[in-house]
Amino acid sequence: MLVRLLIKFFQFILGKKRINRIAINFLANRGPNRPHAWSTLNDDYISWQGLTDRSYFSRLLSAGKFSQDDALGTARPPVDEVIKLFPAEPGKQVLSKKSTNLFPAFAQYLTDGFLRTMIFNAPADGEDASPKDDRKRTTSNHEIDLSTLYGRTARQTAVLRSMNGGKLKSQILHGEEFSPYLYDEAGKPHKEFCDDAGKLILDEPLGIKDISSGKPTLFAVGGDRVNAAVQVMAINTLFLREHNRLADLLAARYPDWEDERLFQIARNIVIFMFIRIVICEYINHISSVPINFLADPSVAWKANWNRPSWMTIEFTLLYRWHSLVTETITWKGQSIPSTDLLLNNKLLTDHGLVGTFVQLSANPSAKMGLGNFAAFLQSIEQKGILQGRDNNVRGYNDYRKIMGLSRARSFEEVVGVSTADEPAEKARRKKLAENLKRLYGDVNNLEFYVGLFAEPSSNDGPIPQLALAMVAMDAFTQAFPNPLLSEHVWGNEENRIKAFSQIGQEQIEATNSLEDILKRVSKGTNGQFVGMTQENWEPS
Repeated sequence: MLVRLLIKFFQFILGKKRINRIAINFLANRGPNRPHAWSTLNDDYISWQGLTDRSYFSRLLSAGKFSQDDALGTARPPVDEVIKLFPAEPGKQVLSKKSTNLFPAFAQYLTDGFLRTMIFNAPADGEDASPKDDRKRTTSNHEIDLSTLYGRTARQTAVLRSMNGGKLKSQILHGEEFSPYLYDEAGKPHKEFCDDAGKLILDEPLGIKDISSGKPTLFAVGGDRVNAAVQVMAINTLFLREHNRLADLLAARYPDWEDERLFQIARNIVIFMFIRIVICEYINHISSVPINFLADPSVAWKANWNRPSWMTIEFTLLYRWHSLVTETITWKGQSIPSTDLLLNNKLLTDHGLVGTFVQLSANPSAKMGLGNFAAFLQSIEQKGILQGRDNNVRGYNDYRKIMGLSRARSFEEVVGVSTADEPAEKARRKKLAENLKRLYGDVNNLEFYVGLFAEPSSNDGPIPQLALAMVAMDAFTQAFPNPLLSEHVWGNEENRIKAFSQIGQEQIEATNSLEDILKRVSKGTNGQFVGMTQENWEPS
């Protein structure tokens, strides 16, 4: 309470914008700024290709040196043993006191646009789907550019456009607007999304090989992961409708504009809106600091951290927030397995966009941490461990140090045994510490990926301390350097109008949350709650 009063006092004295600038600069400068010296291309030396080839991940720290011995008690114990730390006990998954299911849905949609490990076809006989070297590569554009909606390449964008009135292709189902279907009733991709040889121009939906039916319900979208879950598709549908609404708005205001200009300006507006939501709703939800961050691009214009974006391997690993996903979810008053939401857009089209957002907002997410992951995601976590090892990512304590945090001296300190309030929770954390010690021996052997989720999260912030510090640094330093937010575009009055138009600028400044857009592209929410933070949550 005292901290909150002090911050309000300084906001009154210095002004909200100045406090915002001070706070963001502090968080952005906690770790090393780009360009980083290392990438996942080379472990032992620095090369020109490693400094310039953005098909590899960048990295905050150089590679570590590890023993090839995988016996228990060494620095890197067998993956089959480590993965047992992740799942929740059946029926005992702990729910978050702060976050709704809209929070992990947005996190997935956001990161699916730029944290993209290269994926190849799986070999036969159930072998590892990603050979070791492939987990070092990325297909990312390294920008917050809504590639999930617009595609990663100009060619993909072209087949998603209607080429009429600046709009994206869409269809009407049950009186609502959705993306067109990617496949026909026979499960073959529609020709409009293929090249002359019949090969998809769009990325094939992730997980498509795991389903024997249901292809006709999948939509043609910009990202290969958008169809993976109904909650992610709901967010994509929201921005599809907003783009087309804006295109109509611009066409009515500027009747002499051709299709190309209408599309490009609407796209600019939507990308900026998206970044505003990242800061104003998403980051403020994550933050445990009693300050509401502002989406003020001028913070970055003279900042030493304002450098071109290049996603790091560490950022890729720390953003695997699968423990937020619940084993079950309440849908239309019925408890259903969350697996029913996978590759199943029929739930969205049947329930409607508003109804889907309301359902996601009514369900609490799970609480982040080891021992609380949904069991059906265990194989995905195994890939996270392997990606860290294949890239020789340094240990957990090395990253605490580089982020200005104290090194953990024991496993009990990592898992927060002393901070547990309830006896049952204290016992659970003590058992986790014992298991970590059994596997890793010394706390300095603890892997980055495992240590991230071994830390406890608080009721005021949904993610643990190290992950929070790294997310805050990367979120601001990846979002604000976006070219559309630069001093030469947004900061130049003449160019700002040329990039967004006057009406577009007004629309951007009226957008701070997903709910703001939802109300514009629907008939309203009829007073029903929509948000990432639970309706009745109060800070402790």
